[in-house]
Amino acid sequence: RLIEADAGAARFDGVDLLALRGETLRGARQKFQMVFQDPLGALNPRASIGRLLADPLRIHNLPHGDADVAALLHRVGLDPALARRRPHELSGGQRQRVGIARALALKPKLIVCDEPVSALDVSVQAQVLNLLADLQRSFGLSYLFIAHGLTALRQISDRIGVMYLGKLVEIAPVDRLFAAPAHPYTQALLSAI
Repeated sequence: RLIEADAGAARFDGVDLLALRGETLRGARQKFQMVFQDPLGALNPRASIGRLLADPLRIHNLPHGDADVAALLHRVGLDPALARRRPHELSGGQRQRVGIARALALKPKLIVCDEPVSALDVSVQAQVLNLLADLQRSFGLSYLFIAHGLTALRQISDRIGVMYLGKLVEIAPVDRLFAAPAHPYTQALLSAI
């Protein structure tokens, strides 16, 4: 609920999230998490990496000791010793891995990835996309992966929905969308690759 909606519904597991309040909303939040485009802006610069990873666990009354933080860091390919550092002391790729670890902390069913690789250089983008694919296989995660370009989506997605002027104009399995795009905007996006 990062935005206020004037109309409509946002359904997850059959529940309208926009109708939830208080503890009911807090409980529902465990099921979905977010990985932001700008990991530096999404991480509190005054908090240690360990605290950033322990806070979601603490808020939801889950185990949140050093071992839990170390396991999260290890799971995303980071040295647990980084728990003592602050976000500005890490590279962009490391910060994005911390953002992914924070999203994994509550064992969600869905992770919304808002342009999670666009701020990273190409080699680091591939590493992060491979990590996300590995986590998806390991934990049975679903992603809502938002991107402006289709290249990253081809690697991570089963289906792609294309929006044009705020409306969903096409949704198709990845192979079909790339082989036979139906909408002119999708065709234009593919020709730009």
